[in-house]
Amino acid sequence: MAAAPLTVEHDSVLLVQLTDSHLFAEAGGKLLGMDTADSLQRVVDLVLDEQPRVDLMLATGDLSQDGSLASYKRFRQLSERIDAPVRWCPGNHDELAPMQEATRGSDMMAPVFDIGAWRVVMLDTLVPGAVFGMLRDEQLALLEQTLQQAPHRPHLVCLHHHPVSIGSRWMDSIGLHNREALFEVLDRFSCVKALLWGHIHQAFDSERRGVRLLATPSTGVQFAPGSEDFQVDTLAPGYRWLRLYADGSLDTGVSRVVGIDFVVDYCVKGY
Repeated sequence: MAAAPLTVEHDSVLLVQLTDSHLFAEAGGKLLGMDTADSLQRVVDLVLDEQPRVDLMLATGDLSQDGSLASYKRFRQLSERIDAPVRWCPGNHDELAPMQEATRGSDMMAPVFDIGAWRVVMLDTLVPGAVFGMLRDEQLALLEQTLQQAPHRPHLVCLHHHPVSIGSRWMDSIGLHNREALFEVLDRFSCVKALLWGHIHQAFDSERRGVRLLATPSTGVQFAPGSEDFQVDTLAPGYRWLRLYADGSLDTGVSRVVGIDFVVDYCVKGY
């Protein structure tokens, strides 16, 4: 597969990741008591305030809570204030057909592309009707093919479901179920520098065999790290930024909004 290049005119590139927005068809829709469209708008405001130049915006799944076309159009409308190319991949709450309809005529669902010195791969871990994730054989083949084609480029591999344990019993049961197949591919290529995902609604930063492992807060509700059972955290919504350098190194951080008044709706026993 030929990767479409995104042109940049500087030595490093700045990426912003938005994830797990859980938007609804109707305006004012709430998840666990939080107005998810309002919180996404505030996160976008924060990006615009903190990042004067964004080279690429990544949306790593669960853009929608109800899988409606209207929710994807709302996500696109709210996030397109960030003046940068955009790429999406699906999460367990997403529906591919309306996602594709909302991005028709664009490259927003293109799975492989180059930006600066790097190659980015957006994998699809969606299992229709399930909360956990899987990488189908064609997704693993796509990943292997692009790594073989560009072994000289540092790679950022993105997906929705977490491929490693995060120390949370209930979350780890609904992560990527065939993670061994993913790492069987990745471990054969030294060009993979980082894995980036969403799904866990919390920040995560670790390393495995020289590969950076990163997850990002939701633009809405957060989940409590280390929780045995479903538990909402009190931390605010946020996003992750990544500065990718030509030598394959990266800097990254998480930033959160302030001033959101939010009371958890404890009548909801899941998400």
